[in-house]
Amino acid sequence: MRTRAPAAIAAGLLALSGLLTACGSGSAPSPPSGVDGLVVPTPDPDPVDFVAEVDNPWLPLAPGARWEYADEATGLPALILTAESGPEIDGIATTTLVRTAPDGTVVRDHYAQDRAGNVWWLGREGVWQAGASGAQAGLAMPARPRFGDGFRTALAPGLAEVATVRTLGEETTVPLATYDRTVEIEVTDAAGTARTEVYARGIGLVRTDETGLVAYDEPR
Repeated sequence: MRTRAPAAIAAGLLALSGLLTACGSGSAPSPPSGVDGLVVPTPDPDPVDFVAEVDNPWLPLAPGARWEYADEATGLPALILTAESGPEIDGIATTTLVRTAPDGTVVRDHYAQDRAGNVWWLGREGVWQAGASGAQAGLAMPARPRFGDGFRTALAPGLAEVATVRTLGEETTVPLATYDRTVEIEVTDAAGTARTEVYARGIGLVRTDETGLVAYDEPR
């Protein structure tokens, strides 16, 4: 993966293509492969292409931030997200998004941002990790989402999600507030089950299907 300038991107893609042909280090990306010249998913993320923090305006993950969601129909608690510093994966510093369900189940996902501002999903703790057992990092959020963009969020055993940008700038009202600077993404898993996620600029995820944001605490 190369994300610096157009010339660097082209050179990186050629080098990666040669590497995969020569040694079979990863499977070829399946359509839709990605946006803006990126190889998505990528079997070989380069640490020099990444930065230490995730500050993409659509998916900001500053350690210490906290998001709380509830079912919009019943008002019952649905999910709590918290961001914290994550482990290093193949030389790449990550930020971990901790998902806590009402029953106490915890899922820890690791993300990293490249120099162009794209956010990548590098693994789920205890389940898969980019570079291990054929798993490949996928695109969690482009730096500049555009209507119709399609990309894989990851590729790992039992996981083959495809995301598509469905709307931009649609007004969305959740229990906490109304947002008009939004990106709506539809994510379809390998079984064909789809979910809709809405992200607000400067906040992050504000809705998943019928679950809406009820509280957001910025890092202190």
